[in-house]
Amino acid sequence: MFLIVGYVIILASALGTYAVHGSLGALWVPLEYIAIVGLTIGYMVASNGPRALKAVLGAIPSALKGSPYSKALYMDLLAMLYEILAKVRKEGLMSIEGDVENPESSPIFSKYPSVTHDHHVMEFICDYLRMMVGGNLNAFEIENLMDIEIETHHAEAHAPAHMVAAMGGAVPAFGIVVAVMGVVNVMGSVGEPPAVLGKMIGGALVGTFLGILIAYGFVEPIANQLNQKVEEGSKIYQCIKAVLLASMNGYAPQVAVEFGRKVLYSPDRPTFAELEEDLKGRKGK
Repeated sequence: MFLIVGYVIILASALGTYAVHGSLGALWVPLEYIAIVGLTIGYMVASNGPRALKAVLGAIPSALKGSPYSKALYMDLLAMLYEILAKVRKEGLMSIEGDVENPESSPIFSKYPSVTHDHHVMEFICDYLRMMVGGNLNAFEIENLMDIEIETHHAEAHAPAHMVAAMGGAVPAFGIVVAVMGVVNVMGSVGEPPAVLGKMIGGALVGTFLGILIAYGFVEPIANQLNQKVEEGSKIYQCIKAVLLASMNGYAPQVAVEFGRKVLYSPDRPTFAELEEDLKGRKGK
């Protein structure tokens, strides 16, 4: 939503101020637009393989959406982890084997659809709970493995943002290419009247204008939004990691979820009292 609002402000600022002293029609040079769009698409195809292109196309729509990571989601996540760890503490690790192997039919996990709809998160949780049930790894080995997996996920998630940012850096150059082609065309028409030459030069400069406007006004904001989404998306894995490691180190479920609460960003972090109240309320249901 904010991306669209920003686009409107950018267009109003650029075109609105120009319209005060110039004609907007002078900016309509269709071939310049077609050339820049074609060069940009060609750059993306030449720079990336099918998998990377698919990742970029799949990620761009998320820049238009609000963040799914909220205080309510983290309250659900911490409550779910608390409940599964409380079951472990009461009935033993083997008691959660059914929940881990079939999370879709788990009576615990099914209470928290806001968490379970993210299959990457659920896979992360279930994989490490499964290792805990196996009992063959210590906390240090699990932590190292978690760090590597989170780092891999972070790198993969950042790839589309890096590609869009690289494209944003190339678009101004394409604007210059289009402008130079326009100037070359002007040089071939030096015998034309000054009015005609002036219009041709103005059309050539539209290429530079478009390249800079599109790059910094439209493409770069998408890259920044995607980067922010990745940073927000990585925090949930760090929260899960903190809770599970605390449990493996012998802390009670109530204390383990406090470890997870403390790693959250401040806007999404429930207070100690809020989390405690929420957990007590869920126990009564």
